[in-house]
Amino acid sequence: MSSVLEALIHVPTEEPVLALTFDDGPDPVYTPRLLDILAAHRARATFFMIGARADRHRELVARVAAEGHVIGNHSWDHPSFPLISQEERREQVRACARAISPYDERLFRPPYGHLDLASCLDVDQMGYRVVAWKIDAGDWEERDGPSIAEAVMAKLQPGAIVLLHDGLFDALDERFFPRDATISAVELLLNRLAGFRFVTIPELLQYGTPRCKQWEYTEPKEELNRLIRQDGSTRRY
Repeated sequence: MSSVLEALIHVPTEEPVLALTFDDGPDPVYTPRLLDILAAHRARATFFMIGARADRHRELVARVAAEGHVIGNHSWDHPSFPLISQEERREQVRACARAISPYDERLFRPPYGHLDLASCLDVDQMGYRVVAWKIDAGDWEERDGPSIAEAVMAKLQPGAIVLLHDGLFDALDERFFPRDATISAVELLLNRLAGFRFVTIPELLQYGTPRCKQWEYTEPKEELNRLIRQDGSTRRY
């Protein structure tokens, strides 16, 4: 089974800009630490938030917006969209939008990167732009900060969108939930890439013509089957 659609991954430009994006927050422990580091480097980012978490930490949602970052929609509680019904998909987006209101920038990142044609059309009809990534830092696995930073540096190019996580809503192992390695990696990147400007997705779009990828949904990899139920919901440790 395979369906094709387009998702924003990159804005080709000669300008030294990168878009750091963070999924699955806000997290009351790690998101404030990350915000402090971004502020110290005058860097801005885009946070794709889980509605259930944003609803519990509204003061943190407000802080993210107040410090110049952009907030996007990452669903209410992280199901795989192709595995749930149209009404469930729409309610996932609506519920998250309510939780991040009034800061919703109408950007949507699909949980697990899973979208098929039907779910893409639902999101599009609701007025959202699908944002994927050019560089996956792999910080949802068991890696240390330098390894995560090197994964980004190895694929570095101006205008790229980088996938990171300031929280994990679910994980293959409970060891992966702490975000200390991600925090360390972000600080390493900001120090090493002093010549780059770190911008939000809306800012990035001002630098050129967006490059979209034909984003292909395939059945979840075997290891993700440990997380994703047939109804699209996830198992939590």
